[in-house]
This record gives sequence, C-alpha cells and structure tokens, in this order.
Amino acid sequence: MTQPAAQARTVILTVDDDPGVSRAVARDLRRRYGESHRVVRAESGETALDALHELKLRGDQVAVILADYRMPRMNGIEFLERAMDIHPGARRVLLTAYADTNAAIDAINVIDLDHYLLKPWDPPEEKLYPVLDDLLAAWRAADHRPVPVTKVVGHRWSARSSEVREFLARNQVPYRWYSADEPEGGRLLAAAGQDGRRLPLVVTPEGTPLVEPDDAELAGQVGLATTPAEEFYDLVVIGGGPAGLGAAVYGASEGLRTLLVERQATGGQAGQSSRIENYLGFPDGVSGAQLTERARRQAARFGAEILTAREVAGLEVNGAARTVRFSDGSAVAAHSVILATGVSYRQLDAPGLAELTGCGVFYGSALTQAPSCSGQDVYVVGGANSAGQAAMYLARHSRSVTLLVRGESLAASMSHYLIQQIEATPNISVRTRTVVEAAHGTGRLEKLALRDVDLGEDELVDAQWLFVFIGAAPLTDWLDGTVLRNEHGFIMAGPDMTDDGSPPPGWEPVRPPYHLETSVPGVFVAGDARAESAKRVASAVGEGAMAVMLVHRYLEQS
Repeated sequence: MTQPAAQARTVILTVDDDPGVSRAVARDLRRRYGESHRVVRAESGETALDALHELKLRGDQVAVILADYRMPRMNGIEFLERAMDIHPGARRVLLTAYADTNAAIDAINVIDLDHYLLKPWDPPEEKLYPVLDDLLAAWRAADHRPVPVTKVVGHRWSARSSEVREFLARNQVPYRWYSADEPEGGRLLAAAGQDGRRLPLVVTPEGTPLVEPDDAELAGQVGLATTPAEEFYDLVVIGGGPAGLGAAVYGASEGLRTLLVERQATGGQAGQSSRIENYLGFPDGVSGAQLTERARRQAARFGAEILTAREVAGLEVNGAARTVRFSDGSAVAAHSVILATGVSYRQLDAPGLAELTGCGVFYGSALTQAPSCSGQDVYVVGGANSAGQAAMYLARHSRSVTLLVRGESLAASMSHYLIQQIEATPNISVRTRTVVEAAHGTGRLEKLALRDVDLGEDELVDAQWLFVFIGAAPLTDWLDGTVLRNEHGFIMAGPDMTDDGSPPPGWEPVRPPYHLETSVPGVFVAGDARAESAKRVASAVGEGAMAVMLVHRYLEQS
C-alpha cells in the first residue's frame, strides 16, 4: 500500500546499466540512508524515467538522482536533462570514469550538475557519503513540500477535457488522467455523484470535486495564485512568456515591487516547445517547459508575484498611476507597466476545423497530446520553427508525421538546423504547396481534405490528429484606444511610432519616448507583441530586461 504523502520517505534514485555497479551503489546508499530515504535503482535511462514519472504522479519527492555517464541509448547527461523536467528540484550527480571528467565538467553548464563522482567511490565513508550528506542538506533547506496529485476524468475527444489537461500541464501541476468509460474513471464519477454527462471532472488532492471548472476556478483549487497581494506595485508585467518572465526576473532582482499577470500559463508559445536548440548557453537544447519553469522559479525567488488565470481587460491612466483592470472588474495599479502579452496561434480557416478543435484538431498542444498519437499518422500545418519542433517531437511517438506547408519550401521561415533534423527523420515527410481545405468527422477528426495549390487537385486522407502552427496574432484588442498599434494589432514603440521618429500625437513629456516605450508614458512593450520584433526567445528575454532598464529611467525622471 502506498504511504500517505505526509509519511512517505523522500527518494534517492540511482541508474547504471552495469547491474553489478547498480547493486553496489544501491547497497551503499541503503546502508547509510535506508531508514530515512527510499532508495530506487534502475538499470537504464528509460526505466529510470518511467520510475520518475510514477513518483511524480504519486506526489513522492525525489531528493537526489545519481546517474552513470556511459549508458547505451541515453547517456547520463541526456537522462539527467530529461529528469529535470520531471523533478526540477532534485539534486543531480553524475558517476564518471576518470576519462569522462571533461564531459562531467561540461554537464555543470548544460544541466546545472550539482556534483560528479569518480568510480570507484570506495571507501564510501570518504568519497560518497560526505557528498550525499551535503546535497541532502541543501535539498532539505529548500521548499520541498509534497506535491499532491490532481485527478482529471474526461473523454479523449472532449475539447474542454483537452483544455484542462493543457492548462494543468503548462502550469506544472501533476495530474493523472482517467477516461470516463474506464473502471477507475467510473468510480471517481460515482464518488463525486456524477453520471458522466458533465465533463471534465477534476478531483483535487484534498478530494474536492470540480465539475466543468473554468481556468480561474481550477487555478485557485490547485494552488496557483490568482489574486494580487497588494493594491499598488512599482511594476506590473502583463504576460508570462519569455519577455514577461525576463522582465519579472530583472524587475524583482533590482528591487522593484513586481507583479506578473498571466491569463493561462507562464511560458507563452515558447513554453509549449518540445526543444529549443538555438538559445544561448544550452548547446544540447532545452525544452520550453524546462526553460519556463527555471525562469518562473527564478522570478519567484527574487520576490516577483505571479498571478495565473487572470484576464486583463483594460489599461487606464490615472495621474502618475497606471491602472490594470481585470475582466472581473477588479484592478491593480502601478508606477509602470510592461506589455508582454505575446501572440496566439492563428486559427486555420477551413470548414469543419472550428467544430473539431480539441477533438483531433489542436493549436500548440503537441506536448500534451503526443503520447496519445502513438503508432498513428499525424498531420502538422505550418512552415516555421514552432511547426518543425512539433513535428520532431510528434515523430517520437507517431507512426508518421506529414508537414503541410503552403510555401515552396521550409527554407524561407524555418531555421537551417531544424530543416536538417526533419530531413534526417525517416517518419517525417514534407508536402509543400499544400493546404487544408476541410476537416471531416463526427465528434472527432476522421478525415482531412488536402489541396495541391499548384495542380488544384484535392485529396481526402484518413486523419485523427491535426496540429496547426500557422503564424501568430497579437493579443492586444483590449488595448484599442489606449496605446498606438499598427494595422495588424502589434504595439508601436519608441521612434517607430511615427514615420519621422518624432513623438506620437498627444505625447506630453518634453523628452522623446524611450526605445520600448509606447504612446502612453510609463507603459512599455517587450517581446512578440511589439511591432517589428524578432520573434525569437532570446530577443524576447533581452527586450524584457531592456524594458526594466527603461522603467528605472522613467521612474527616476518622474
């Protein structure tokens, strides 16, 4: 029987493909730590990841992970990088031979390695236990309260069930999924007094049933902050993508009372990426979820307050204050505001797609849905990096992935490194000059009508999964009449607001607008929502940091 979370021992996990070494490590660990910790051993990276996933779902806490460097199929660094996504707070140790010390040193930068141990570690009293004692003490000094598990009961082809799973996953909330037509799902429904007509059902770790909850109710019940602690701040950052998180980190670290407001989940589109490989400092790439979680924890550590599932509906100027009004009528004020609202995926305009969204047609949900695509044929629409990254990730699980591209080739909009990876992946095919004409299905996607643009010919294909990444639209309609935007809705800033670089109409300060300042003094923009932005993670983070520097300049002169 599983122990209650309050009584469960924390876990030390060790993985080594040599059975003798694996047993020896586990034996030495149990001898010293067996009474206070549960020691779990695995003999491959894959089985160790399975164990970590199971521990995560149960809410068990993993304190230390020890991994051998030289393992087939997945070396120790690759394993620890994936393990970080599951248990980011665990301390990480690499077991190496003397010849592998350079790799271990490199891993300090790649995966924030806490320590590396040379094999053999005899005697453990001198070479193993002191290291583990220090790592366990450091782990205990941090906040590692048990992570409870949320249960979700729904239908596989239910749009709202998919949205709830996406919301929980992107907010790093552990959950377990149960289909309503499976025995355990039926038992949970019966226990909640439900007949399955109203789904999804979400059961909190405390046992509270939530029937068809909206995002705000869900956020409040799973421990996400939704209400500001104060009425006035130095800086309010609207949007939790790379630009917003960058602004929150730099604002809070430099002493500004900082509030970040996010309408769904931190990370933005970048947080949904399976692998970002051109971000500075991560030579082996980093997942969007991993980068987002690090940035969120970093902002919180510096004192930034983060609100989730709060929709911003308006921005007002009240003297020296800038008031941010929420959709429920409440408001919060600040000396300055940074607009980092990012963009959303454009909707594909073809018959049948709107009705099947969430029921086989998805926008930016590749990470959550990929395991369900195992052994099946998948279609991805788009020719930019987000589509390419999704195709690469989906190809791990699916029988085939077909990339549908309207243009002549991928070269115009996709990074060269990603094109090379796609060309080298045998189960990914690219169909250029091809568009989706219509989607067909009853309650779920069943077929797609594809058109060859050059030949004008249509083809009907069997399809259960369609992922769409066709460009982005700014989330700025709520700013209409407040700040200057271009014809596409992107926010104008600095000298770009007018053709000759002069201040915009109605500009009151004697100084010209700062580089990232909008037509409202003290209101800045950063990231993809800004007109003429680079649409890259690194530039968005940089703009967030630069916007904070300009906020300081604005506050000094106000």
